Order: sequence, then C-alpha cells, then structure tokens
Amino acid sequence: MNLFRLAGDFTHLLSIVVLFLKIRTTKSCAGISLKTQELYVLVFITRYLDLFTKYYSFYNTVMKLIFIGTTGSIVWYMRYHKVVKQTYNKDQDTFRHYFLVLICILLALLIHHEFTVIEVLWTFSLYLEAVAILPQLVLLQRSRNIDNLTGNYVFLLGAYRALYIINWIYRYFTEIHKIRWIPWVSGLVQTALYADFFYYYMKSWKNHEMLKLPA
Repeated sequence: MNLFRLAGDFTHLLSIVVLFLKIRTTKSCAGISLKTQELYVLVFITRYLDLFTKYYSFYNTVMKLIFIGTTGSIVWYMRYHKVVKQTYNKDQDTFRHYFLVLICILLALLIHHEFTVIEVLWTFSLYLEAVAILPQLVLLQRSRNIDNLTGNYVFLLGAYRALYIINWIYRYFTEIHKIRWIPWVSGLVQTALYADFFYYYMKSWKNHEMLKLPA
C-alpha cells in the first residue's frame, strides 16, 4: 500500500469521525443530509460483502468494519436519538435519492467487469458513491450558512477522493500499468462534484469567514 492510498483512507475515516463527533458532542445534525448518510451505508454494505468471502489483511478488515459501523451509527443518531433527530432539516433534505439508487443499479447491471452478484454489487457501490454526496450538497446550498464542522466534513470527503485519484495515477505507473475505467471515471465524477464547494471553502478559509454558498 502506497502513501497516497493510506492518506486517502485516513482522510476518509477522519471525515466520518468529524461528523460523528459533531453529532455526539453538539447533539445536533443540523446541516447534515440523512439521505446522503443512508446512501453511504448502502455503498459500504454492497462494497464490502467480500468480508464474508475473502481475507486480505487485518487493516483491510478493520477499516471496512469501521466504515460500516460509524456510518450506520450516524444514521441511527439522525433517525432515532430523541434529541438529535429533532434537529434534522427534513424540510430541506428533499433530494429524491432513490432515483440515484435506481440509476446506479441499472448502470451496474449494464456496465461491469464480470456478471456475478459480488462484482455487480461492487460496481453499483462505485457508481453510487460517485453521486451519494449530491443530497448533502443540495442541502448545504439551501441552508447557505454552513458551520465549520459540517464544512470540514464535506471538504475531507472531497480530499479523500482527490488523494485516491493520485493513488490510481501512482499505481498506474508503478504497478498495474492499465486503466481501470469504472473506478477511475466514477472517482473523477465524484471529485468534480466537489469543485464548486472547494472553491468557496478555500475562499472562506483564506478570509477567515463562515462558509457560505451562493443561492
């Protein structure tokens, strides 16, 4: 495992930890999209089904379990915690995320490496992860003023994906010497969705202001 992959993994983990701690400590999920979190749970469950069929390493197994467990816990807090669920912006979190699921299922059935259950579900998880952030970005766009922890969470998610792209480039020249079209294109789409957010995040950080997105 190279440094870029490792940095990407821990940046991804840090993004989830930042969000989890925000909810635990403030007892608020204001500005957080439950629909995005539910999509991520679906992403991790369908991607990590190989936990039951293959063993790669202790690190690999632990990270997969942490991603599933922490994201599932966030969804639980937002849905069932008697204090946290009252702060959920349900009236603004209205993105029809089930359309994303249906589209990604169809794409996975049509475009995949191998027509097996594990492979199709793994491909589905890549497609879905690429667009899972959309409900969150739409919610931020509607709420306009964004607290630092929520902004840091979204920024770290985008940084994780950017680091993974660097990892793929590094591996292309040092290991695999071939393009893996499905994860590469999915990753590029996902990173592109963060471009506008990155611009305003860096602008607010430079000016020491609260992050605000345009209407």
